[in-house]
Amino acid sequence: MGCFECCIKCLGGVPYASLVATILCFSGVALFCGCGHVALTGTISILENHFSKITSDHAMLTDVIQLMQYVIYGIASFFFLYGIILLAEGFYTTSAVKELHSEFKTTICGRCISGMFVFLTYILGIAWLGVFGFSAVPVFLFYNMWSTCAAMRSPVANFTNVDSICVDVRQYGIIPWNATPGKACGSTLGDICNTSEFYLSYHLYIVACAGAGATVIALLIYMMATTYNFAVLKFKSREDCCTKF
Repeated sequence: MGCFECCIKCLGGVPYASLVATILCFSGVALFCGCGHVALTGTISILENHFSKITSDHAMLTDVIQLMQYVIYGIASFFFLYGIILLAEGFYTTSAVKELHSEFKTTICGRCISGMFVFLTYILGIAWLGVFGFSAVPVFLFYNMWSTCAAMRSPVANFTNVDSICVDVRQYGIIPWNATPGKACGSTLGDICNTSEFYLSYHLYIVACAGAGATVIALLIYMMATTYNFAVLKFKSREDCCTKF
């Protein structure tokens, strides 16, 4: 067998579905965690400088955001390890690897581990659907503020009193109703939209939401790959049982 044929045979043993899912998962989680962490920091700064100048009014929100940032660290670490494990599992259970190693035998332990990955990947996929929906909430809030500012700057707009146009973040439940000032109106609202913190946080939330969506797609690919691998292991175990008689 020549070098070229050997390389082609080795490439045939690569679980491309798991490889694509791993790359997509790493990219999505990195975007979600990195951009989400910075965007949360910018959100706190915007609230403190423009909507809630008394620290006690948004103390609970600050604690929640800091907790979410710590959770982001855990998510990044977990999915880095989980992606590597699923990729390794794909290498060892793909049908092409079985063709390369004729002595490959399945065990009950191996089938249980493969089944566990199927179940865990399904659970993580459902959880990340919730994360994807949750990550769209700040995008919606920032978009409302940005669209209000854009409407005020529009040359076709005909507002008799610009100061009557306000954005009240208290109605979203982010800060309590007794927070001061709690809302921004007119030129103050326009100044907030022109700050680099608002522009950066808004776009980072969009990227973080896209990263969460990419992670959901990666987990869907993982679901298909792990389910197929588990089915192959079940078929291989039945084949081994039949050859014993």
